[in-house]
Amino acid sequence: MTSTYSREDALAGWSRLHGGIDPASSVWIRGWVRLAHACASPLIRAGVSPSAATVLGVLVTVSVPLIALAGAAWPLLALVFVLVGAVLDGVDGAIALRTGTASRWGRVLDPFADRCSDLLLILTLVILGAPVWLGVGLAVTTLMLESVRANAQAAGMEGPGALTWWERPSRVIVTSLAAASSGIVWCARQLGVSVLPWIDGASLATLYTIAAALLALVGLVHLLVAVHLQLRR
Repeated sequence: MTSTYSREDALAGWSRLHGGIDPASSVWIRGWVRLAHACASPLIRAGVSPSAATVLGVLVTVSVPLIALAGAAWPLLALVFVLVGAVLDGVDGAIALRTGTASRWGRVLDPFADRCSDLLLILTLVILGAPVWLGVGLAVTTLMLESVRANAQAAGMEGPGALTWWERPSRVIVTSLAAASSGIVWCARQLGVSVLPWIDGASLATLYTIAAALLALVGLVHLLVAVHLQLRR
């Protein structure tokens, strides 16, 4: 089954699980789905279950803020763990879809793991230098967005309601950019290179977090409008 599973099958399967929304409408979601299904193939052959992939993804993400805390060039290594954890986050659903092992427990475990990972990524932004109050604001807005989605689904909405600007791929991208920037700036200064001497890793982390907060706020409003339109019918 895995050898004949095409990209089109992956996109169609994702759409079935998300209320018929077309993942091709978002370049980030489309790429996310394709990457997850490509990485799922060797794990399926190894007999890894969806729940095991979910838990492993969170454990990998736990290491991200711990590595970033070391400072210097260590955020570059944290970047690698961000990406690995993100891939595992998408792989669990791909494994469940392709092996027919989706379960009610998986539908509870997966969003719980996603929220844990979201908070760990936001904590990483704070460790990299973003103000605590800004990180808290971003965390609250992110949780509000996902709470609206979960409550709407409990009220009868099918799928995610809408693909906003602040979905899992966006959250991973922002943290990845912040970690990469922090590590690169430190390495450049060790080599005597300082293109913008008034900007350091902490300043860049703050800018990325501000951008993330704006995306989260716009995403929350977008989702509220979409949910209202769907549930008033």
